[in-house]
Amino acid sequence: MKSTIKNFLKDKLLILKVRNRFTPSVQIQQRQLYLKYQELLMKNQLPSISETGYRVFSQFEEDGLLLFIFSIIGMDNKVFVEIGSDDGINSNSANLYFNFGWRGLFIDGNPKSIKRGIKFFNKYPHPWFYKPKFKCAKVTRENVNELIEESGFKGEVGLLSIDIDGNDYWVWDAINVISPKVVIIETHNEFGLENIVVPYDPDYFFPGKHPVYHGASPIAMNKLANKKGYRLVGANELGFNFIFIKRGIADDTLPEVTVESVLNHPSVKEGYKTFEPIKNWDYIEE
Repeated sequence: MKSTIKNFLKDKLLILKVRNRFTPSVQIQQRQLYLKYQELLMKNQLPSISETGYRVFSQFEEDGLLLFIFSIIGMDNKVFVEIGSDDGINSNSANLYFNFGWRGLFIDGNPKSIKRGIKFFNKYPHPWFYKPKFKCAKVTRENVNELIEESGFKGEVGLLSIDIDGNDYWVWDAINVISPKVVIIETHNEFGLENIVVPYDPDYFFPGKHPVYHGASPIAMNKLANKKGYRLVGANELGFNFIFIKRGIADDTLPEVTVESVLNHPSVKEGYKTFEPIKNWDYIEE
């Protein structure tokens, strides 16, 4: 089955290069893949999520992973909130917006990125989709709920994406104004299997005192997810963007996986070396 899916992806998604991402064929092929996964679901022949990644807009292969998930759990709530979105172009949500009719909110603290994003989405508008909203702000655990709600979003949403190179853990912990079905969030796998979080600093800016001294370890982030009612179902191949689904949604079809199972890329062990100089710094245990 893995080879079958790989061939299908190769045949149907070969065209998914940056210069072609707005062509009608990209949307058609992804919708074919969406239907293919639903067909395989009915036959109980779904591939492993790790076999489904590809990139259209996302930085890595998150577009494919998210399409696989939403093919299974459905797209009945096509709303995203992306925190740390930069310009929203190479994001985890742009593909869902352009090719599946989602709407949502991009938040970033860089005014140049926000300006660039607004210009891009005005240049490539979809004729019947709502344009995404942009919010320029430095996100903290104190203001995150207000930023989201004042932009017009609350309650259940389909996707929450967090990548702010710093207080990701603390911001997700604080969010309560929305209830996402799926969360994709950056973890700090340089910390290995330690159960640690860098203390909260509302004034943090990357790279801070040390470029590795921020964020939360995979173990700590998984514990936070469990506390908030989510389970780990996969990650990007490099093992730092973790994907969680709310418990009670497709539990059997998209089973929980261990943290260790998604930390297999050679770069993960290489990253452990960068933790050595700061391993005795101040941390909080989750």
